[in-house]
Amino acid sequence: MIKKAMKKITFDNEHRRKHFEFFKNMNHPHFNICANVEITNFVKVLNKYQLPFTYSVVYAIAKTAKAIKEFRWRIIDGELFECENVRPSFTTYTEVADVFSFCDVSYDENYQTFIKMAAIKAAQMSKNPSFEDSEHHDYLFLSSIPWVSFTMFQHAMPFHPTDSIPRITWGKYFEEGDKVKMPISIQAHHAVVDGRHVGLYFQEIEKLFQDFETDIV
Repeated sequence: MIKKAMKKITFDNEHRRKHFEFFKNMNHPHFNICANVEITNFVKVLNKYQLPFTYSVVYAIAKTAKAIKEFRWRIIDGELFECENVRPSFTTYTEVADVFSFCDVSYDENYQTFIKMAAIKAAQMSKNPSFEDSEHHDYLFLSSIPWVSFTMFQHAMPFHPTDSIPRITWGKYFEEGDKVKMPISIQAHHAVVDGRHVGLYFQEIEKLFQDFETDIV
């Protein structure tokens, strides 16, 4: 994706511009918030229709990110641009080594279409993993830690220069009373995403998990 195909963002509000400039120039401008999100009904729906857990979570994460424009904003050469879509790049198992491979697939609003594409790409990456660089700016970097119900998570990332791609991780889900919850970590560039946007993200993805059946029928 190249800059001319993206919408350039210019702040009309002077305070918002100063906020952007202040955090943009920090050595480590990313911040991280972890929270336990209820997925009780989500798990019931997946079991009812025998649907894949991982690809469904990736779909939910990508759909929520696309709906909040700040999660589609990227800093490129010091300027701010808005991506039209998002491309979740999630970790997947490989048959050739005991470490993961990245697997990316462009988000599609149609749930069935998306999970089919994700399954095909993951199968390819399991046999032929790749760590090659890409020019896509619409990435969402996603990780799964299904062995741990973590309470904090920190991603590896370049500091010089830092990038503005959000990093979202989910962990092992667990029962709490009559509810099922899953930890989700969101790491974002503070010049682009504020705490209010992350709070909105958690609210919206929990709603999506609650009403997930409407997305698959």
